[in-house]
Amino acid sequence: MHSIMQRAGFAVLCLLSFTVIAQGLPRAKNPEEVGMSSERLKRLTDAFKAEVSKGIMPGAVLLVARRGKVAYYETMGVRDPQTNDAMPLDAIFRLASMTKPFVSVATMMLAEEGKLVLNDPVSRYLPAFKGMQVGVEQKNSAGQTTLALEPARREMTIHDLLRHTAGLTYGQFGAKTLVKTEYDKAAISSAELTAPEFIARLSKIPLAHQPGTTWDYSVATDVLGHLLEVITGQDLDTILRERISKPLGIRDAGFSVPQANHGRIAESHIDKATGQRLAPRNVQVPPQRFGGGGGMVATASDYVRFCQMLLNGGELDGVRILSKHSVTMMTTNHLPASTRYTPHIITQGAAGPSPDVGQGWGLGFVVRTDQGKNPLPGSVGEYYWNGAAGTAFWVDPKEQMIVIMMVQAPAQQRLRALMRHLVYQALVH
Repeated sequence: MHSIMQRAGFAVLCLLSFTVIAQGLPRAKNPEEVGMSSERLKRLTDAFKAEVSKGIMPGAVLLVARRGKVAYYETMGVRDPQTNDAMPLDAIFRLASMTKPFVSVATMMLAEEGKLVLNDPVSRYLPAFKGMQVGVEQKNSAGQTTLALEPARREMTIHDLLRHTAGLTYGQFGAKTLVKTEYDKAAISSAELTAPEFIARLSKIPLAHQPGTTWDYSVATDVLGHLLEVITGQDLDTILRERISKPLGIRDAGFSVPQANHGRIAESHIDKATGQRLAPRNVQVPPQRFGGGGGMVATASDYVRFCQMLLNGGELDGVRILSKHSVTMMTTNHLPASTRYTPHIITQGAAGPSPDVGQGWGLGFVVRTDQGKNPLPGSVGEYYWNGAAGTAFWVDPKEQMIVIMMVQAPAQQRLRALMRHLVYQALVH
C-alpha cells in the first residue's frame, strides 16, 4: 500500500510539474488572489476578441503574471488564418527583437564569469572593428549631399552594443541617410549571410554616429551575438539554450521549431499585395546566421519564465542565472543626459528611450524613469521591449507583474497601448 501511495504521489507531482511548465508559472486560483479583478480582466478578453474579429490579427495568446503566479492566460482567434486552427496556449511565436534581452542576459553571464568586461573595446574580440570611421553628411559646391569620413573619437565598447550607442544603425528603418544607403548596398540584412560575413561587411561601412554620443536602435545586438560566439566557441543558439533555456525549464525557445512542433507555429495574415506572410521568416529550419538582434521563437509560457527570473533578481526555482546586482544594472537607465536620440522606428510600436516620455535604456530594454511624462500607464522602474512581428512584454517590479502579448501581426503599437490600459485597470490591490 505504501508503495502504491508513493507511486500515486509521484504521478501527482509529475502532473503538477508539467502544469507549471506548461503555463510558465504556478496558476493563481483566481485573479483576486494576486490583487486583480476577474470582471475587469474580461474587458481585456473582449477587447482583443474584437480586434481579432476586425482582422487586425489572426489570433493572440495573452498572459499576465503577478506575485509569481499566472493571473490571466487566454487565447483568442486562430493560430493560422490559412487553416483556421484555433489558437492554442502553447503556440510558438516569432519573437523578432524580443530575442535581444536573451542575448543581453547571456552577455552579463559571461561578464560575471570574467570572460569579458563591459568597457572592453569590441575590436578586442572582433578585430575588423578596429579603426572605424564615422560618416558625416556634407554639401559640396554643387549643393549635393556627400558622405565625408572622420575618425571615431573612441572605439565602440561592449557597453555601447548593449545600450545601442556604438554608432551603428539599421539600414531598413527610419529616415534615409547616406550611411543607411551603404547598409542597403551591402545587404546587411540578407538572410544568406553567415555571422563572419555579416561582420566583415558591416565593419567596412562607416559608423552613423560617434560612439557613445547617440542612441540609435541598431544591429548592435547582432554584433554582440557573434562576439559571444567568438568568446565561447559555441554558436549563439547553443549559448542561449545551454545557459538560459535549459536551466530555467524553458522548452520551446530557440532559433527554429522542430518538425514535431510545426503544428504549433502561429502564423500571420497573408499580404494581399504580395501573397506573402506579413511575418514571413520560415522558422521550420535553422537560419544561416543566429542573429542576436532577432530570430528566436518561443511560447508565452517560455517568455514569462525568463521574465520571472529577471523580476526575482536573476533566480527562478532555485536556479540562479545572474546576480541580483547584474539584474539591477541591466534594468537601470545607462544613457547620460548628453545623449542624442534618433527617432524610434514605428514598426517596433514603442516610444523608445527619450527624456520627453520619461524613458531611458538599460542593458537590453527600455526603462521607465519618470511617471508623469508618458501617455501609457506603467510604473517607474518597469522595463520592456517588443518585436517587429507583433510580440511585446513588460516587467513592472513595483506591481510585481509581468505581461506577455503574443501576436503575429506587425506594427501593432496601438494594440500594445490598448493592452497596457486594460491590464493596469484590472489591478485592484
